[in-house]
Amino acid sequence: MAIRKPRGTQDFLPEQMINWHYIEQRMREICKVYGFNEIRTPAFEDTKLFLRGIGETTDVVQKEMYTFTTGDDGGSSFTLRPENTASAVRAYLENKVYGKEGLTKWYYMGPMFRHDKPQAGRYRQFHQFGAEVLGSQSPVVDSEVICMVVQLLKDFGLKDLNVEVNSVGCPICRPAYREKLIEFFEPKKEQLCSDCQERLYKNPLRILDCKTPSCGEITQNAPVMKDYLCQECAEHFTAVQEYLDAAEIEYTVNPRIVRGLDYYTRTVFEFISNDLGAQSTVCGGGRYDGLVKQMGGAQTPALGFAMGME
Repeated sequence: MAIRKPRGTQDFLPEQMINWHYIEQRMREICKVYGFNEIRTPAFEDTKLFLRGIGETTDVVQKEMYTFTTGDDGGSSFTLRPENTASAVRAYLENKVYGKEGLTKWYYMGPMFRHDKPQAGRYRQFHQFGAEVLGSQSPVVDSEVICMVVQLLKDFGLKDLNVEVNSVGCPICRPAYREKLIEFFEPKKEQLCSDCQERLYKNPLRILDCKTPSCGEITQNAPVMKDYLCQECAEHFTAVQEYLDAAEIEYTVNPRIVRGLDYYTRTVFEFISNDLGAQSTVCGGGRYDGLVKQMGGAQTPALGFAMGME
């Protein structure tokens, strides 16, 4: 019996590589215009990096990571990277980049790995292009990054494109919102899917992001974060929208966007294309102002995004 490629992976033959080289070149060109420099991180990292960085209650950590142990390292646990932001922050700290420059703007592209259910546009080995800005809390940076993605996707010919934005608050205002969500969902607990029943007390914001239709119906009347934002978060989100308006970027505020990773704070965003069928979210990202400190560094505001290259 012939040996075949693993489920959820692909071969890219020379005729397909023409397209890959084109999009990679265009991505590098636009990153240069916006002042980003390329980094490359290992394909696997210490498992603790993702447990601490992504969050133990996320679907990625609980269900999708490829983790293995090695005998020659005393039984150390390693994980094939499921995303690159945590690796970028680790590289930022380990190489003491914070002491060399005031503002760090990095981009990357390469394979990521998630044990997900393979379907059209979704693979177990997939390629991401992403960018990170470390060292600025200005809402100008939020809008600049969104403008960069708009320009890139339009260059690739995606015309029917929706930009959706939201604010998920910060550690000051999110606890009160969390309690309101628990209060709202508790009487409906038995109607939630099994995953959301587990999320209810651990991370109720993730219920808003559930793709199960029954949970989607229940969340329609759930409290929204914008009603609970502290003054600083509210002012930041208003400023982001004002800068997007000034740049003539069309967008909608979607209070259901929370993103699937625990490190996000304040601004989050998604790019939705109506040209691509089921896998309509082509890019997502947001702020993660607490992640650098969470991983052992000084308090450092940061923002990033990633898009699947397939």
